[in-house]
Amino acid sequence: MLLGESLVAYGFVSQQDVDRAIERQRVQGGRLGENLIALNLISREVLDAALNVIPIAPKSIAETGLSETALLRLMLKAMLVVGDNTAARIRNTMKLPYTVVRDLLQIAVEQKLIEAMGEESSDGIRRGEMRFATTRLGRDWATEALAQSQYIGAAPVPLEAYTRQVIAQRLSNERIDANLVREFFANIVVPEWLIRKLGPAVNSVHSMLLYGSPGNGKTTIAERVAKMFQNIIFIPHAVEVEGQIVKLFDPSVHREFEPARSRSSDGQRVSEVARDRVTDSLRREELDARYAPCYRPIVMTGGELTLEMLDLSYSDAGFYEAPLHMKAINGTFIIDDFGRQLVTPEQLLNRWIVPLESRVDYLKLHTGKSFQIAFDAFVIFSTNLHPSDLMDPAFLRRIPYKMNIPSPSIEVHKTIFRAVAKASGLSLTDEIYNMIYEELHMKRGVPLASYQPKFIVNQVVASCKFEGIAPEFTVERITDALSNLYVDEKDEDAYKTKANGIARAMAAE
Repeated sequence: MLLGESLVAYGFVSQQDVDRAIERQRVQGGRLGENLIALNLISREVLDAALNVIPIAPKSIAETGLSETALLRLMLKAMLVVGDNTAARIRNTMKLPYTVVRDLLQIAVEQKLIEAMGEESSDGIRRGEMRFATTRLGRDWATEALAQSQYIGAAPVPLEAYTRQVIAQRLSNERIDANLVREFFANIVVPEWLIRKLGPAVNSVHSMLLYGSPGNGKTTIAERVAKMFQNIIFIPHAVEVEGQIVKLFDPSVHREFEPARSRSSDGQRVSEVARDRVTDSLRREELDARYAPCYRPIVMTGGELTLEMLDLSYSDAGFYEAPLHMKAINGTFIIDDFGRQLVTPEQLLNRWIVPLESRVDYLKLHTGKSFQIAFDAFVIFSTNLHPSDLMDPAFLRRIPYKMNIPSPSIEVHKTIFRAVAKASGLSLTDEIYNMIYEELHMKRGVPLASYQPKFIVNQVVASCKFEGIAPEFTVERITDALSNLYVDEKDEDAYKTKANGIARAMAAE
């Protein structure tokens, strides 16, 4: 990903603006940013702000922030294990620019760790790229390095650089206005008071507690709030701390940004046409490939959450995996079903006191050394339990936004039902709804819940699909759906009686 693509992703300029600047750069030279300014497509202030967020590739070994020895060891491991034997392959693995890899190869040759093997060729045709092989000394270096850590991949970024990056791309950089909140809740029924309360909570990016009866949309609200943050951020593949490597980028959590490209009249991508003509001055402005451009992460955890999952995980391979909440930094961390975790609420809350209040967290290496990380994440607690049963008043004060998500009124419940039914090709009449309401609320005493309409509609649609007919409400299908919605207590008692009889018969045998 190049600088121009990042400026487009952040909305500073359009792709057409970048293409114009690249064309001017081809003719007159200079840096891409300077050409954008010369064409009055961006101001100096905006460009400086952008460059504060966008990590630029290091131009030397010193600018990586890592020691020469650490980089050599990482390169030799890649050469020995992966088989990287050219500068291009090493660049692809270590995510370092050509100038840095070139210098590392030169140093390794001088120290007799590797030797040149001639240009790469296939079918007798030279490809113009020099091949390298490790010497016996280089293999010894690599073997010793592997004994300490089997990490092979992108060169890590120093902890200090990562901290600066987290602060530069913090959540509070984004402003979420009322229109955006309404847009994200446009296709679900939510009361106006909830929109009014969500806006300030989201813009504060401090913690939020959603509580209330199950099935009324707390998880859905949390997920939609998380998706409102839309800036592109930069996640390092790995972070170096006290000589140790912490693997951070996780494809299951971090969704990489893919820039949309405009097309020329012949259908070829404009930016690709222009890139073919780009001079070395643009290549010098490549982003630091040790960072992956990503959408803001959304991490959700439920009853499986343990305290160990909030600590560094040290593997037998000799490096660390970042904990869940570290992967959520610069994004949203949703703790669903709070209070039903394997640890007590008190233990979990005590773990969160410092991150929520001070916006920093402390992690510990297996050596006993602790280090601090900037904790920029919007933490959302979601629970079916009452807050007073989960936390004391002192901790409750540390969560500045608390919202009770109530059961829907009959009017709202009917509106949801009609919308869900219509989306599935069903027509909900007043007679049908009144029958459902009477059975649920009046006969069974079941509170209305926002999830019920979709559950019942899905059951009816599945039944019609089985019968091979168009979706249609009938009394029989609705009765069957309601019987699957909740377990009937009489049926449960009969089941227990039968199960106990079978157990006694088995014991007698």
